[in-house]
Amino acid sequence: KKPAKKSPSPPFTTSTLQQEAGRKLYFSVAQTMTVAQRLYEAGKISYMRTDSVNLSEDAIASAKNTIEKNYGAEYFKYRKYSSKQELAQEAHEAIRPTDFSVENASSDRNEQRLYDLIRKRAQASQMADAEIERTTASISISGTDYILTATGEVIKFEGFLKAYQESTDDEELDENEDNTALPPLIIGQILNLDEISAKQTFSRPAPRYTESSLVKALEEAGIGRPSTYAPTISTIQNRGYVIKENRDGKTRQFKTLTLSNNEITNKTQTENYGAEKAKLFPTDTAMVVNDFLVNYFPNIVDFSFTAKVEKEFDEIANGSKEWGGMIDSFYKNFHTSVEDTTNKVDRKEISTARELGQDPATGKTISVRLGKFGAFAQLGEAEEDKKPLYASLKKGQLLETITLDEALDLFKLPRTVGNFEDKPMIVAIGKFGPYVKHDNKFYSLDKTDDPMTVSEERSIEIIENKRKAETEKLIKEFSDNSDVKILNGKYGPYIVVGKKNVKIPKGNEPKEITLEQCLEWAEATPDKKPRFAPRGKKK
Repeated sequence: KKPAKKSPSPPFTTSTLQQEAGRKLYFSVAQTMTVAQRLYEAGKISYMRTDSVNLSEDAIASAKNTIEKNYGAEYFKYRKYSSKQELAQEAHEAIRPTDFSVENASSDRNEQRLYDLIRKRAQASQMADAEIERTTASISISGTDYILTATGEVIKFEGFLKAYQESTDDEELDENEDNTALPPLIIGQILNLDEISAKQTFSRPAPRYTESSLVKALEEAGIGRPSTYAPTISTIQNRGYVIKENRDGKTRQFKTLTLSNNEITNKTQTENYGAEKAKLFPTDTAMVVNDFLVNYFPNIVDFSFTAKVEKEFDEIANGSKEWGGMIDSFYKNFHTSVEDTTNKVDRKEISTARELGQDPATGKTISVRLGKFGAFAQLGEAEEDKKPLYASLKKGQLLETITLDEALDLFKLPRTVGNFEDKPMIVAIGKFGPYVKHDNKFYSLDKTDDPMTVSEERSIEIIENKRKAETEKLIKEFSDNSDVKILNGKYGPYIVVGKKNVKIPKGNEPKEITLEQCLEWAEATPDKKPRFAPRGKKK
């Protein structure tokens, strides 16, 4: 048995708050900063854009009073923290509540949850160490030189754990680490063997980034400042370089060996692995842009570039470097690089095409490329009298990893799966996923339907289900104008005129509304504004 101690983490900085809110509350980085901004504006927390871990003496005194009142004097321990970051600009305190005695800061659920996190972390930073007892039991096997070991720990004094315990990313956990309590043991005790089991395990690739773990990586690499993490992560998603999504895992087999009653049992079992939840995945556009920047602007995309520039800015701030010379030394070379790249690099040289091989049926080359509307596969080359065939890549397929067989499958679509009501049903993949086209109408396939194998019967079922849902939704339609319908929606009845949704004025019975009224109300309803204004123009 070995006594040990655990010390609390320092109060939150911007980056550690973003990480912990992502792990504990499942907030995105942008959501964390938005909620924290509201708490700051309400006077509930200190400034939330900071890389300082320091607390003022007034804050420590407030924390002391709250700790001694809630837990007892033995739980308080005065602590002063200092940042380990070389470039940290400690102009502000760490993120903390303005009054530690206030437990309820907002009626908004998310604001209260984030406030609780900030308050408990700051409070725990001024609490005593947790005292634990680590135990390692060595168990020899009679008749052999082998030794089994078991480890565990027992908390003797909770200390700061009484108020708060920091989370870690799942991928950082050691699967073999066992911090559970052991049963009572005595040195020299004889243990009878009931069962020993061994499970086959597999090496795991490096985990993909979540928003919170990406913030941690940016901070460790010295990229950006507390105020830039949220906009950086939002920008790479909004511009289509990265997508955040869940991905299903795959199934694999593993073996287990069990020794019991002097017999070894060998079993083969299955498990799911590789499932991803709210992870960041690079897109084909990101890979093309990244390759271009690495080839032509290696100094700018080097991880140390931002840290180097920030260090020079600090030197300018303390007067040891002249700002004009620093800007001049960077900009002259950078401007020259931009001009040379613009003049010398032909767009055709930045090729996104990747040849996969030949189509066995035609002998034509199959390649994958990045176009205006995303990645696609191409069969053949452009000729004067004939265009090549094109097929969009499916969700999850990438230019760098798609195989020839996978690309060949793409050209099996669109395919006719049969006839319904004397009209063909055609299965294809569009911008919004796979669908069945029938009588110039489109019916989306379910996630469980494979467009390559969906049957005629299943296609008919999908069409009929969609029609049934639309019939149940329909309140009234007009024979004189098929573009006008009155439907029952999630928030009540409404009118559809072409692609425009129109509210029904109060006091009108939906079934009694005339076509003329629908058209009149539609004329008075302004067109919906675009979500994003064109670049360079204001909404």
